[in-house]
Amino acid sequence: MANSPHPVLFRPVAEELRHRGHELIVTTRDHAQTRDLTLGAWPDAAVIGRESPASRIAKAGTIVDRVRALRKHVAAARADVAVSLNSYAQIVAARLAGVPAVTLMDYEYQPANHLAFRLATRIAVPEVFPSDRLRTFGARARRVTRLAGFKEELYLDRRPGSPGVELAGDGVARVLFRPPAEGSLYHRGANLAFDRLVTEAARRDDVQAIVLPRLVSHREHYGIMEGVTVPARTIDGLALLRASDVFVGAGGTMSREAALLGVRAYTAFSGRRPAVDEALIRDGRLHDLATVNVDRVDFSPGPRGEDASYEARRRERATELRSWLIGVIEAAAASPGG
Repeated sequence: MANSPHPVLFRPVAEELRHRGHELIVTTRDHAQTRDLTLGAWPDAAVIGRESPASRIAKAGTIVDRVRALRKHVAAARADVAVSLNSYAQIVAARLAGVPAVTLMDYEYQPANHLAFRLATRIAVPEVFPSDRLRTFGARARRVTRLAGFKEELYLDRRPGSPGVELAGDGVARVLFRPPAEGSLYHRGANLAFDRLVTEAARRDDVQAIVLPRLVSHREHYGIMEGVTVPARTIDGLALLRASDVFVGAGGTMSREAALLGVRAYTAFSGRRPAVDEALIRDGRLHDLATVNVDRVDFSPGPRGEDASYEARRRERATELRSWLIGVIEAAAASPGG
């Protein structure tokens, strides 16, 4: 688990793997909310690695240190297969230890795909992932398998917990903001347009502006803004998202979660737009703030709750995709040669 979305995605997959009799070895990096979310699901998970530094040289050094620690941990645990959402350190450690690695990835402009796609045994990408980008990153066709949908659909059937914050009642729009992944390889700077929207929402009496921070710096920055609610601890982001009327994201995963859950969703992502987001924009489920005037962002409250038949279809979809992914994992473990 190398980033905050990973324990959320893999938790139901892990439960099914255990149900099938497999033994799990869970590791997590102490980065953003990753450690807390992982230990909440797997209290015995090994914490290996720390917060990612800003500079690329320092980031590379951190990855090397994590590779060494993961390789040692894998050797002691005698793993049969490694699974991650493009955890570069894990994939390298697995390769060095002679363990087959399965990686999921849905962002075709991540520079480190050059490393992950060349070393992984199996590469699972969405159907809309451009084939030319796979070739650019050195992914051999025989190692690639296509996910018929979005990775977020693997877990969106999960029963939500508590939103973790006190929510406004009827007549006030609950607007959830998720800041950009500042410091990542694909997003190097701040997003000023995103901050302008937070400020606009915070000054309105008919809006409850909630910022779900990624980093300590986000908590400090938005926590002093008047009219902004910032959770004091790591919370169930999906539960809060389900209870929201509007979502504004400057990253990727939560924007797609919102769109797939039927929450009115806007993306302020300032990097190169991934094909998965483009697909949701074409379908009208995700709105691109690059083409929507900030003054026309709809902050009005929307209907809350979903039709039971829609929930049933989501459960069926998640079950189908998890079975598909577990089949990929089992096949990789049974064929170490890739």
